[in-house]
Amino acid sequence: MNVSLFITCLCDIFSTNVGKDTVEILERVGCEVDFPELQTCCGQPAYNSGYVKESKEAMKQMMRAFKHSEYVVGPSGSCVGMLREYPEVFKGDVVWEEEAKALAEKSYELTQFLVDVLGIVDVGSTFKGKVTYHPSCHMTRILGVKDAPKALLNNIEGVKLIELPVAEDCCGFGGTFAVKNAAISEQMVSEKSQHVSETGAEYLVGGDMGCLFNIGGRMAREGKQVEVVHITEILNYQK
Repeated sequence: MNVSLFITCLCDIFSTNVGKDTVEILERVGCEVDFPELQTCCGQPAYNSGYVKESKEAMKQMMRAFKHSEYVVGPSGSCVGMLREYPEVFKGDVVWEEEAKALAEKSYELTQFLVDVLGIVDVGSTFKGKVTYHPSCHMTRILGVKDAPKALLNNIEGVKLIELPVAEDCCGFGGTFAVKNAAISEQMVSEKSQHVSETGAEYLVGGDMGCLFNIGGRMAREGKQVEVVHITEILNYQK
């Protein structure tokens, strides 16, 4: 099965190890992975800030980049969720609507692809530790990925998965929301930090780097020792 890696901006710039882990996981389960170099930002920051016309240029570039891909897989529920929104953004556009539909239909977040497309719930990880999982808003509410991450974590023999209290609450990141509404965002992430502490977990795991940066930054400022990691780092752990 041929898969094109959608790296996302945050992973490309700040967390290249997440991209590496994604590729290694996909290859381990039998996929051939390529990296279309024409890809750029999915357009989400501009789109969510109301710059629809400008965001469409980035979206068109993404459609060009992945035009010939069989599957497009990325380590971010939020960014893949944006790709799934393209048909609505380009609805009625005689040039781009069909291209938008084609990209949306073949785009998947990594855990969603492993579980729902490949039918894999055990990727052979040997990770050990007490883990709690943060279900990011865009991943669960826009993309609809809720069960796949937990299914994969529960099938790692050494992982003790602890339910996060009030898990559905937003961490306060929300892209530009954290910048435009900093005071509110700070209170939201403080609550999330407290809930993580209540679990007694050693690791906080998630599928969106923005949320993990936000929660990890707050917990570090509070002097908490919980390690914040992207789910790919758990799934790709081999020792």
